[in-house]
Amino acid sequence: MADAKVIPFGEEPRSRRGGKRARGRGSSSPSPSSSAGSGPHSLSSVPDQPDGVEDSMPNDAPVPEQAQSEPTSEPTEPHAAAPEAEGPATAEGATGDATGDAAESGGGDWDRRLAEGFAFLRRRVTGDYEVDEFGYDKELTDQVLMSLIRPLYANYFRVEVKGIENIPSDGGALVVSNHSGTLPLDGLMMQVAVHDNHPAGRHLRLLAADLVFMLPVVNELARKAGHTLACAEDAERLLQRGEIVGVMPEGFKGLGKPFGERYKLQRFGRGGFVSTALRHGVPIVPCSIVGAEEIYPMIGNSKTLARLLGFPYFPITPTFPWLGPLGALPLPTKWTIQFGEPIPTDGYPPEAEEDPMLMFNLTDQVREQIQHTLYKLLVQRRSVFF
Repeated sequence: MADAKVIPFGEEPRSRRGGKRARGRGSSSPSPSSSAGSGPHSLSSVPDQPDGVEDSMPNDAPVPEQAQSEPTSEPTEPHAAAPEAEGPATAEGATGDATGDAAESGGGDWDRRLAEGFAFLRRRVTGDYEVDEFGYDKELTDQVLMSLIRPLYANYFRVEVKGIENIPSDGGALVVSNHSGTLPLDGLMMQVAVHDNHPAGRHLRLLAADLVFMLPVVNELARKAGHTLACAEDAERLLQRGEIVGVMPEGFKGLGKPFGERYKLQRFGRGGFVSTALRHGVPIVPCSIVGAEEIYPMIGNSKTLARLLGFPYFPITPTFPWLGPLGALPLPTKWTIQFGEPIPTDGYPPEAEEDPMLMFNLTDQVREQIQHTLYKLLVQRRSVFF
């Protein structure tokens, strides 16, 4: 007889256990004696052992207890394999439940949106909404106007905002920005930038030129969006209420400047915005916008058409008016809007607004800070469109 070795039941190869389970499901079970004599755990089938083991186990030695108790442990094997058989069904059931929950959640979300939409329409029809003394409709701006402008802001111009923390979380402030782009889209993009990125959810109230409020439809939409006339009286009333007020001192001089003078700031007027800030002690936040200069490269100006239409200029670009309405589509440039360090004005005496030298110095300081930031952003820009 070859050398024998006793193999504990727990170390039995899986392939042999599988064959044993198949026999266990038959109509009859093998007896312990037959299992010990000719089954998979027969001593004759066990590999040879090292020398010395054969002498210690005679041929007529009884079968070890571990081999005899083998059939009694068979019922535990199907239970061990049960998780494998039930695994796919359980996973399928879990997936089905998750899908059902997602569908139910999606349906509830759509129901909520529809309910909010119908409630909004009901308020508009019945007049159950509020506007302030300037005509600003906060609900319409947040839910409709911003939603219409946001795709242009996020997907078309891909605006990147920097320094939004420089706008105070409460109280009034005056945001002073450069102005460019032939059409005043930079003001709208700046308004969305503050609305969507400021941690306190603040709104920017822009001061607009007289022409904006002379155009049909545009006049009403500008009022609803919170714009007001660019005059000291309106600006002061907004600042007294603790609003963030935006002003672009270049006006039409910056908006309609030739493409060859892009990113070169024009004259900032007489510094009326500085006087307003000093009077109310609010900080001045310089803002620099890169990307707007290239949306409509203005290579010419038809002064005759401008006079006939009552416009300050009539732009001629590489695409307009040659391509008709298609030429009015702005180029998809990459924008960056950076809000600079605020310039405090609350430390000056009340009579400071009457000091022309102080007014000039503060105006020049704001202008230089915006110009310096423009140059810095232009150096960092990889491409006009990326």
